[in-house]
Amino acid sequence: MNGDSVLDPWLNGQPYLDIYRQEQKAKMSDCPNGSSENEFYIVAFSMPSQTQVKLFFGILIIYLMALLGNLLIIALVCLVTKLHTPMYFFLCNLAILDVTSTTSIIPKLLAITLTQDHRISFPGCMTQIFFFVLCVDGEFFMLTSMAYDRYVAICKPLQYYLIMRKNVYIVMTAFTWIVSALNALSQTLLTCVGQFCYSHEIKNFYCDLNSVLVLSSSDITNQEALIFSEVFLITILQFLLTIISYIFIFSAILKIRSSAGRMKAFSSCASHLITVILFYGPLTFLYTKPQGEDSKDQDMLLSIVCLGVVPMLNPLVYSLRNKEVWAALLSLTKQMKAKFSTPD
Repeated sequence: MNGDSVLDPWLNGQPYLDIYRQEQKAKMSDCPNGSSENEFYIVAFSMPSQTQVKLFFGILIIYLMALLGNLLIIALVCLVTKLHTPMYFFLCNLAILDVTSTTSIIPKLLAITLTQDHRISFPGCMTQIFFFVLCVDGEFFMLTSMAYDRYVAICKPLQYYLIMRKNVYIVMTAFTWIVSALNALSQTLLTCVGQFCYSHEIKNFYCDLNSVLVLSSSDITNQEALIFSEVFLITILQFLLTIISYIFIFSAILKIRSSAGRMKAFSSCASHLITVILFYGPLTFLYTKPQGEDSKDQDMLLSIVCLGVVPMLNPLVYSLRNKEVWAALLSLTKQMKAKFSTPD
């Protein structure tokens, strides 16, 4: 290995990894005395330089589309009065979660892909863990809230505005953010106090909580118990509540006599149902598929789908066949033109 090869930004990262491992050996003896590593090495993808370039631009396009699409949804919901309804309020918060999750992870991945510098500081890694847990938990709760909103709209239409009052959906959203933030903070703090004496190579393209915990040399029994309870109370319970809501929704739709009425009722929840499938589908496949030799690369590709492709598709799902969103976009465009146009 010569000096120039280490500086080549389009290698597969191996020179950096070799240097990093040599530095690690010099620091291992200090860890038992209370010190711990102040940075990690994100392994990410290992591929030829031409593929790295394609990967960079592919991820960049996905990120920009996800960012612009979700920011547009947020702007429309905030600025157009007709969209000040419970469904679009939840959608706005879902868009905020998507923007936060992608922005906390994808830019670092782009930097790694472009420069091949795989290092990430300990505070940077803990920041990624916090926002990742916050956003994933938040999406579980938000999708359940949106499912309940569709249940009330279809099964109890005459009582909709009585049940889904402004203070009700604001409390539901506040509960989502507070519980998600507290859980993310607890997971991050428990990870921070741990020591990492043996390995600091994160076999993923970001600081995933599980990928970091497997490197810990501390006792993580309490954190594992917390994660187990979180999986049941947040993931499984929220999924079951969403399924139950749709059982009642489909039952109510089937009781509608006219086909036009059934189609109208189904179309009102179709966008949310597609979003639920897009969110739960890759996650379910990611955590239930059998492990193999290529499992790590497959896991990372599925994680990119969850963190990049799904946030990119969510705004499209809610806008392509949604007349209210298109009407709001036209209304906002006219307002902007009127505001910035000046008389001759």
